[in-house]
Amino acid sequence: MGEMEQLRKEAERLKDDITAARKAVQDATLQDTVSGTAVVGRVQLKTRKTLRGHLAKIYAMHWSTDSKLCVSASQDGKLIVWDSYTTNKVNAIPLKSSWVMTCSYAPSGNMVACGGLDNMCSIYNLKGKDGNVKVMRELAAHTGYLSCCRFLSDAEIITSSGDCTCVLWDIETGTQKTVFIGHMGDCMSLAVSPDFKTFISGACDFTAKLWDIREGQCRQTFSGHESDINAIAFFPNGNAVITGSDDATCKLYDLRSDQEMITYQDSSIMCGVTSIAPSFSGRLILAGYDDFNCNIWDSLKAERVGE
Repeated sequence: MGEMEQLRKEAERLKDDITAARKAVQDATLQDTVSGTAVVGRVQLKTRKTLRGHLAKIYAMHWSTDSKLCVSASQDGKLIVWDSYTTNKVNAIPLKSSWVMTCSYAPSGNMVACGGLDNMCSIYNLKGKDGNVKVMRELAAHTGYLSCCRFLSDAEIITSSGDCTCVLWDIETGTQKTVFIGHMGDCMSLAVSPDFKTFISGACDFTAKLWDIREGQCRQTFSGHESDINAIAFFPNGNAVITGSDDATCKLYDLRSDQEMITYQDSSIMCGVTSIAPSFSGRLILAGYDDFNCNIWDSLKAERVGE
């Protein structure tokens, strides 16, 4: 038996040991705990506003912290900041590369960022002196496409990439502060915790990883999906994460117990999950699928309550 084969077997044994250790401390299941809770009533989605203006596929959007403004990135080569109350365009920013895959709104509302197949994260200052929005920084070091970016503040941003890494950047100097290495496949998405101390990443190695931003270390790894994880988000209280995968399921993982809690799936859903978000309370999970549907799940009961 070759050395590689031995190492592979040892890795599998260690994985089994971790699974057994997790099971040993699991004194209750979510299903048992919420057995007395009623399922949420049927949720009917209504179109409130339609934001018109893009001329090609819209690849990403992100809300500002005020839940009024949002930014969208389209392959028409435009980054548009919208006022969702009036549906007016606040800014229309022409991009150097139209192959954009992600965009992000800074918590302060002062900046937006985007990136994609140009392997670069471009940051724009919305509050320029003359009112014009200009490229403030171009963060280039990834050797693969930029799949996701999220601001920590006006000074720092985290990016995930097809080169299997995530990077924490200093926006002022345009340099890498920390490179987060550990995924074995393209990193597809990331989400920052509510306290901005950790972030979670989902990748094509079928795992999600929790990273400590200050220490630059992987804290926890969550497996269970059978295909790429395309979308990931924190539960509103920061104690759990939700993932959406090409295996047509969403999962809820609890960070404190280091366990997979529940899987959201339906035999009639055969296509992958492309986006995911919890409601403000966390009771509902909204997931977008490859068949252009948005399904709504009761997060406690794992039942579909709307689409």
